[in-house]
Amino acid sequence: MIHNPNNIHTAGKPLEEATKVMIMVHGRGGSARDILSLSNYIQDKEFAFIAPEAQGNTWYPQSFLRPTTENEPYLSSALEVLTSLRARLQSDFNFKLPQIYWLGFSQGACLMLEFVARHATEYGGVFGLSGGLIGPDETPRTYEGSFDKTPIFLGCSDHDSHIPKKRVLESEAVFRQMGADVTTKLYPNFPHSINEDELNIVNLLVAGNRLSPAVT
Repeated sequence: MIHNPNNIHTAGKPLEEATKVMIMVHGRGGSARDILSLSNYIQDKEFAFIAPEAQGNTWYPQSFLRPTTENEPYLSSALEVLTSLRARLQSDFNFKLPQIYWLGFSQGACLMLEFVARHATEYGGVFGLSGGLIGPDETPRTYEGSFDKTPIFLGCSDHDSHIPKKRVLESEAVFRQMGADVTTKLYPNFPHSINEDELNIVNLLVAGNRLSPAVT
């Protein structure tokens, strides 16, 4: 494995005491500590936060829109890290899948969204900030399983420098078809970043509020 599955950082409540856990996945050039700083904006204080760190701060070398073979073996290794992390949270800390939440930004959002699509089940929530499913336009989306009304939020600029609007909307359609309760919001001319409104929506969904199906 290229990425070290044991290179993880934590914040919030200790994993042994928390009733919920949020896996936070950083973007290209970022770090686990960077993405964990978002935990300060999560209002629910029952969370443990856990973030893996990519080898060289990058999960895979090419754009997420390139053929997946061009991002191997890094992409498979990165997906294995998330598989390992989810399994350890279940086996070592007894978290049930609906107690597990996912949040990612940019490359981390793409990786995380691709992982949950390949491992669809009822999670606590999935929050993809500036991200979309991985692969070129013609990629078959033959995922199996159901999200069983898992709340999924996709937030992105409508003219993002890395994430095409088209891919965000395609991802929304895939997740909705797989039984997720999807909220999508595209921010006019917003930079490739995270904004306060996105974090407010994350907090609303964590609190159990249901938003309008799609806001574009």
